Amino acid sequence: MDYPIIDIVLCLTIVGVTWCVAGEGAWGAGLTCLCVLFAGVLAMNFFEPVANWLGGVSLIGEMFADVIALTGLFAAFVFGLRWATDNLAPTSIDIDGRIYQVTRWGFALATGYLTVAILLTALHTTPLPRTFIGFSPERKNLLDMDAPDRWWLGFNQYLSESILWRNKIFDGPELAPLAGTPKMIWPSFTIRYATRRELHGRPGKKPGLVTVGPAGQGGGTSTPAAPASPGGGF
Repeated sequence: MDYPIIDIVLCLTIVGVTWCVAGEGAWGAGLTCLCVLFAGVLAMNFFEPVANWLGGVSLIGEMFADVIALTGLFAAFVFGLRWATDNLAPTSIDIDGRIYQVTRWGFALATGYLTVAILLTALHTTPLPRTFIGFSPERKNLLDMDAPDRWWLGFNQYLSESILWRNKIFDGPELAPLAGTPKMIWPSFTIRYATRRELHGRPGKKPGLVTVGPAGQGGGTSTPAAPASPGGGF
């Protein structure tokens, strides 16, 4: 069975990250996994304000601001957190050999999956066509079996609605309920960015700004024809 290029790239990324992180041992792999997790959450929380600022830089422009902000913050947070953990906990803990192998490879694989999930989410914010090299916002882009980006977006949505709730949600407006029905939240991160990419690829169409920031003040680009709803940030 032939898979699109994006599926192959994602699989190779998972394998490469897993192999590299496993080489750090059980303790290092565990710390790296936690660093990637927290770095991803922080990047998702702050990339819209940063993208707003970058959108005014002439050399970057509005269409590139989101992806540069998201990937740049993620890389910076991973580096900073990993540097901090190396200095706070410079020594590892001795554990049984079998547990050592299971732990280091388990955390390494989790790190690879998290990395792919975050990078795949960042692909939604790129100024590329709506679908490219096999990537599509509607399909499961990991061998048609899993959608790491949707898991990651759902995880951030859960954090903002429950654990880290501060009167703001990550993505989606709260719609007024119909009689006898509960209030519902409709996340639309993938839909908004897919629409922006689609309009960006049409001659004569200018996407404008897609607001995906906290309380409707997010970064990135949005279409005046379809105003984006509040979302982003915690």
